[in-house]
Amino acid sequence: MSVDTRLEEPSVSDLGEVDEPTFTALAERHRRELHVHCYRMLGSFDDAEDTVQETFLRAWRRRETFEGRSTFRAWLYRIATNACLDLLAKRRPEPATGGEVLWLQPYPDRLLDELPADDAEAPDALAVAQETIELAYLVAVQHLAPRPRAALILRDVLGWPAKDVAELLGDTVNSVNSALQRARAGMREHLPAERQDWTGGEGDAEARELVRRFTEATVVTDIEAIKSMLRHDVRSSMPPTPGLCAGRDAVVNDWIEDGFEGMHGLLGVPTSVNRQPAVAFYLWREQEDAYLPLTIDVLRITGGAITEIVIFHDDQFPRLGLPERLPADGTAQSGTPGARDGAAS
Repeated sequence: MSVDTRLEEPSVSDLGEVDEPTFTALAERHRRELHVHCYRMLGSFDDAEDTVQETFLRAWRRRETFEGRSTFRAWLYRIATNACLDLLAKRRPEPATGGEVLWLQPYPDRLLDELPADDAEAPDALAVAQETIELAYLVAVQHLAPRPRAALILRDVLGWPAKDVAELLGDTVNSVNSALQRARAGMREHLPAERQDWTGGEGDAEARELVRRFTEATVVTDIEAIKSMLRHDVRSSMPPTPGLCAGRDAVVNDWIEDGFEGMHGLLGVPTSVNRQPAVAFYLWREQEDAYLPLTIDVLRITGGAITEIVIFHDDQFPRLGLPERLPADGTAQSGTPGARDGAAS
């Protein structure tokens, strides 16, 4: 018989007595929000996946230490945060000069939709609405030292009281507040002056029209048309490949040097990633008689212009639910995730 995931939070008297299947069911209902939490801390989808697995393993092994002073859910967040801090202490490199985060990976919107947005006690519902899942936020967070980073996310995103954060970090409330102030200052330094507000809703016709025009101009490699849509201080990066470009001319010249002007047979599929507009580009491969994945351009739009483009490689298509090949007519099979609103070719 399957375990009802609506079971009450376990009490101190019964958590140490539950069997593994029951414990797993209790933990699994929090998997997606824990994964998003670890993703914010680490900036990597893969690292977040590994850390959630480590969190569940630690929780199972230490289940008898749950004292009931907080909810089971908060207890899991404590374990997950410490698992992230342990990982950061072992192998996280510093961001490259110029603000690059080479380990940055996209987060599929279809998985963000799994967050319990209708639950008033679910902090991630509010966090996503506050745009703390955007790539710009993720990049800025990665520039913070691990402990101030944890303090910022726990306080400003999850809404934890300072005393609870201090207990988790083994520090004083004053130290946590000081770390939070430093983290907020660091975020102001690394976040763009204006945050994009595209949400993919019906009211965002102007932004969606800009994405459509960008897609069409890219497909026909119309350099001048693309330049007209980029703000003068636009930034472009392609993690994990090093090389952040800043400024309209620098970005376009970098694409030209990479052979963009001579590229033929492109097709663009509009989608969304990290709650931002994105375009999945495919390239026609004659020998395969199909369009195959090329790149995913995730856009930040401010004031009617594109202010940032983060480009991900073709290995991210499966994770984002995008088709691995498209036929000659450029249409995905009905119901294919990610291939929404048609394609430009």
